[in-house]
Parts: sequence; C-alpha cells; structure tokens
Amino acid sequence: MLDTACSIETPEGIDLALRPAGPVPRILAYGIDLVIRWAIMFVIAMLMGFAGQLGMGMMMILYFLLEWFYPVCFERFRDGVTPGKKSMDLRVVNDDGTPVGWDGAIVRNLLRAADFLPFFYVVGLVSMVTSRHFRRLGDLAAGTLVVHNAGIKPPAPVDETGTRPAPVPLSDDEQRALLDFSESRNRLSPQRQAELADILTPLTGKSGKAGVLEVMRIANGLKGQA
Repeated sequence: MLDTACSIETPEGIDLALRPAGPVPRILAYGIDLVIRWAIMFVIAMLMGFAGQLGMGMMMILYFLLEWFYPVCFERFRDGVTPGKKSMDLRVVNDDGTPVGWDGAIVRNLLRAADFLPFFYVVGLVSMVTSRHFRRLGDLAAGTLVVHNAGIKPPAPVDETGTRPAPVPLSDDEQRALLDFSESRNRLSPQRQAELADILTPLTGKSGKAGVLEVMRIANGLKGQA
C-alpha cells in the first residue's frame, strides 16, 4: 500500500491526522471523472451537431470550459471533491489541512498539462512516487494534497473527569479565560493545549498534559460539573 499518514496543525491550532492518497486511487478517481466528462461531451456533440458551423464553434467552447473548469469548480464549491474523488473517498485540501480555494484549485488543474508530459501523465506519476505525500507537480505548485476522507481525524479526546476548586480566588476575567479554554480545547492541538496550560503552571502546579487536566478540572468546578 502506497499511502502514508501525516499529522499537521491548521492555522486555527487544530491537529489533523491526514492520510495522503497514493497513485492508484487517484488514477481511478481521475478515470471516473474522465468518463463523466466524455459522456457530457458526447451529449453536447449530439445537441450541437444540428446547428452547423455555429454549433461546432459553440461545441468547442463548451469542450474547453468543461475540460478546465469541471475539476476547478467541483474542488472549489464541493469542498475539494469531484464525482470521481467522491467515489474513491478522496478530497483535495491545502497542505495545512484547510479547504482548497480558488488559487489552489486553478493552479493544480492548470498544471495538469505539465503533469501529462510526455504522455499519459508520466511526469505526474514520477512526481507522485518520488515526492513526499504523493504530490504531482500541480499539487507542489498549488500547495495542495489529495487525502483519504477516512484519514481526516479529530484530536483524541482527553480525560477531563473530576473537578477541583481553584487554589486561589479568581477574578471574573480569569474565570472566563479558564471557561474559554475548556470550551475551545477540542479545537486545539495537544501541543497548543499544553502551551496554554503551562501559562497557568503557577496556579495549577503542573505542566504538560497534567497541566491541561488540572485546568479542565478547575473549569469543571467553575461550571459546577461533576
């Protein structure tokens, strides 16, 4: 199997476990999208064939738009998923785990022509098998990854059972800061949680994961939770 897992932290501090997709599922997804485009092109040819030279001109324009904007629009408006990628449970994301935008979708698909060289995507295939996380030239230029949906995992839950009173009286702002940490913790990476909890080491007497648990217990006490 050619897939390897990687862990990244998003700009919001969310820790994501991603599993980049290797060449085989990506080729299958591309093949499905190609068949869909061919089917649409066939229908267009049938409809425009009755319009003579004007129909031929319109057909070429529609072919161009379909070839270049089919993947771009799906990736931009369907959260990185084309019909082919959906069938293979794949998704395009930025290399920091965030959803792909217009720039990334356009660049990665424009450079598909370079990946095709010299024929049948030889350059793209060589790039995928020799680069980290199986990225073709378009992905490298656009800063994108193709990943398995099943590989996008939230951070593991932390045991936050129990309560304890604050060792010293806390101001309203300090109480609010603890409660905000409690409410947003699951959106932060373990490293970021520990960094924030370490700030309160003078209050909790603990650091690292133990400090995170202690902060959560104090916050639970403030919320009156058991």
